[in-house]
Amino acid sequence: MRAKILVVDDEEDIREILGYNLTKEGFSVETASNGKLALTAAHSFLPDLIILDIMMPEMNGIEFCRQLKKNPVFKDTRIAFLTARSEDMTHIQALDSGGDDFIAKPVKPAVLISKIKAILRRSHIGSEEKHTGISIFDNLTIDREKHLVLKDGQETDLAKKEFQLLSLMASRPGKVFTREEIFRHIWGNDVIVGNRTIDVHIRKIREKLGEEVIRTIKGIGYKFEL
Repeated sequence: MRAKILVVDDEEDIREILGYNLTKEGFSVETASNGKLALTAAHSFLPDLIILDIMMPEMNGIEFCRQLKKNPVFKDTRIAFLTARSEDMTHIQALDSGGDDFIAKPVKPAVLISKIKAILRRSHIGSEEKHTGISIFDNLTIDREKHLVLKDGQETDLAKKEFQLLSLMASRPGKVFTREEIFRHIWGNDVIVGNRTIDVHIRKIREKLGEEVIRTIKGIGYKFEL
C-alpha cells in the first residue's frame, strides 16, 4: 500500500513542487493551504505523514499540530515541519506540539524524498516494537522485556536510567527529544534533578555504545540516529 502524505503550506508553488515530486515517487498525496483546511483534509485522508509549514494564515503549523494530536486517531501520524526559521524556541515549540522532525527550506526534491523515506521507515520500526518489545538496528539490539542491550552481539551493561533513556530515544529513531520531554518520561514531573543529569547519562551511554548512537541537537535536545 502506498504511503499517504499530506502537504500543508500557504505557498502554492511549494505545494505544487512537493506534490509533483512525491506523486512521481509513488506516494499518495493531498495538499492544503492552511491549518484549518489541513484539519479537514487529515480527517478524510488519514495521512501516514504530514509535511507542515509553520508560518501560515488562519492556523499556523504548531497550532494545527496541537489540535491534530488531541485526536487519538492521529497518535501514530508522523509530522515533519517544513520551515525556514532556525530559532531554537520555534523548534522546541514545534516538537512539544507533537512534531517529529524538521525539513529546512529551501529543500531539493532528492533530499526531501530521502528524508521522507527515512521518517516512514522509523514509523515502521516503531510499529514492530509495539508487538515484540525488541528494537534491532545495524549493530545494536534493545530488548525491553529482558532489559538487555547487545552491541555487535555482545551484552552491554547499562544502569536502569541509562537503559530507560536509550529505550525511549530508540523508540522513535530520528525524533528530537527535548530535555523537558526526557525529564518527563524518565524522571517524572514530581522529581527534581539537576540540569546536568541528562548530560551525564548521555555521556555514559556514548562511552558504552559509541559516540554515534545519540546526537546532540544544540539548544534543543538529543536524538537517536542508528
